[in-house]
Amino acid sequence: MALKAGIVGLPNVGKSTLFSALTKKQVDINNYPFCTIEPNVGVVEVPDARLAALSALSGSKKLIPAVFEFVDIAGLVKGASEGEGLGNKFLANIREVDAIVQVVRVFENGNIIHVHNRVDPKEDIDIVNTELVLADLETVIRRKEKTVKDVRARAKGAEQEMKWLEEIESVLEVGRLANTVALSGDAEESGRFMKGLSLLTAKPFLYVYNMSDTDAALPAELAALPHVRLDIKLEEELGTMTAEEAAELGMVSRLGELIREAYSLLGLETFFTTGEVETRAWTIRQGSTAPQAGAAIHGDFEEKFIRAEVVGYEALIAAGSWAAAREEGTLRLEGKDYVVADGDVIVFKI
Repeated sequence: MALKAGIVGLPNVGKSTLFSALTKKQVDINNYPFCTIEPNVGVVEVPDARLAALSALSGSKKLIPAVFEFVDIAGLVKGASEGEGLGNKFLANIREVDAIVQVVRVFENGNIIHVHNRVDPKEDIDIVNTELVLADLETVIRRKEKTVKDVRARAKGAEQEMKWLEEIESVLEVGRLANTVALSGDAEESGRFMKGLSLLTAKPFLYVYNMSDTDAALPAELAALPHVRLDIKLEEELGTMTAEEAAELGMVSRLGELIREAYSLLGLETFFTTGEVETRAWTIRQGSTAPQAGAAIHGDFEEKFIRAEVVGYEALIAAGSWAAAREEGTLRLEGKDYVVADGDVIVFKI
């Protein structure tokens, strides 16, 4: 499941440095605005201690973690929705991602240029979000112009569509994100409609506060937002050290927290397959049935699904082996309607 989180923010807040630390890829992190023009893309492992434990239990020759994709997108400035800076390129790139990770500068450093010559994290968030909201308003207004004609022609569903557009517009007009609106009518139909609009602010948001002191108190308005605190410069330094060197200095990376939060942000979870050949973590959406989970391995696993042998990770580790879990009754057979839980270890029968 190839899902992407776009790393966004104003110029020089630490986006590319964070991307480099996350992916260990060398990208241009020079100290000037718009040094990132084409988006850098990198795949990172999702940290999960369960994988190693299952591998040890099965004596696996290979261990394959779940992965997540991060995209480093050019810095945005005020007026991007009208084409300022690299606005049009920025907006086009961000439409391609599934979630938004917004890096916000909290640290003070006179040697690093701030595009507005001051450090005000709340204002920075407002600038970025306002540009995204304005771009979404333009999308909604264009769609309304088309829908008005459909309403006049009495096209099926046009009146409901217009109502939804007006509900979304009323939220955007007061500066709120589209992901805060609760559309009227059937939830499944309204959800499909919202998805079809491809609004930027309908995506889930996670804020990364770039702080020199990650234990410092945050203003209530920042603390209330879904966030992760990172010292991105420290993370960059840790990327050049061995684990032993970092341990000697008492330095601990918090990148794993960001990766897990981004993974969770998209409503993803993990199930496992394990054996002598390999132990592997598979990514699925929360609420997936056993056949849908099987499709993560191969389409045939969904189409030709018969049943699944399932045991929870903790139960399998406690039992010590697949055979022992079967004897204890913690290993069970599940059918097509079974909803997979995070941490399930599964053998599919097709």
